[in-house]
Amino acid sequence: MSGKTSAKALKASGKVKVLTPKQERRQQFIKAFFSRKPVIVGFIIIVLMIICALAAPILSPYDPYTQDLLNALAGPSSAHPLGTDALGRDMLSRIIYGSRASLSVGLVSTAIAGGAGIALGLLAGYLGKVVDAVVMRIMDAMMSIPVIILALFLGAVLGKGLGNVMLCIGIVMIPSYARLTRGQVLSVKQLDYVTAGKIGGATRLKNAVKHILPNCLSPNLVLMTMNLGSAILTEASLSFLGMGINPPTPSWGAMVSEGYNYLSRNPVIAIAPGIFILITVWSFNVCGDALRDALDPKLRSTR
Repeated sequence: MSGKTSAKALKASGKVKVLTPKQERRQQFIKAFFSRKPVIVGFIIIVLMIICALAAPILSPYDPYTQDLLNALAGPSSAHPLGTDALGRDMLSRIIYGSRASLSVGLVSTAIAGGAGIALGLLAGYLGKVVDAVVMRIMDAMMSIPVIILALFLGAVLGKGLGNVMLCIGIVMIPSYARLTRGQVLSVKQLDYVTAGKIGGATRLKNAVKHILPNCLSPNLVLMTMNLGSAILTEASLSFLGMGINPPTPSWGAMVSEGYNYLSRNPVIAIAPGIFILITVWSFNVCGDALRDALDPKLRSTR
């Protein structure tokens, strides 16, 4: 009795902070997400990338478009820490500005793919029958084509440029979200609360949006996080193949493609942007994996 009385007295005096269920779940999520050191490192890298993209004019030592042909293909020095490219442009400045293109492509293309894929998967899974068959056969046909081949085809049809690259990559990634959402809908729509909504007079649209869609968002959020790295890598591949962002806009993939021709003279101009691509993609994949573990109670309990 004395222990319970003292605990109540401490709570009443404000010395013990009582967490609400929502605050407790938030703390558990944060603890599970940052439970591994590689995740912390990856998260810090992503934050630094966002800062570089937003503050590129402040952080870059030179204008990324200014040419200095007298200093073309210069090696790393105090004036140019990563050297210069074939036109004498500072590589460090171009890499910093290139983070804008990579981050924009990752976010926008993932948003396009997630929005369209979730909508198609929701329609296919909830309506079923003919709608399900038609949508899923289209998704299967898209998935049967290698991603880079389909992206190259769409790029050839739509043309080069940042906006078209975002759209191409977004279209290519739609099937994964559609199939994931459809599977979630098929498992959720038979539950009691969905049936209760139908009995209560809710329309199909209201039932799908209010009761089914929220239960499909968590796995799609994890897929979005992991696909950010894939989108950046696909953009780099398209730029390397000459179907990406129009020059002279800085792009990590385009810089690797341009520097590839000068590996014997100055390998840094090809290796440096490649390393940034590698680190960024790894960071997004690690954080996506950690997000999946943190959102899944079964995986969280094993950590």
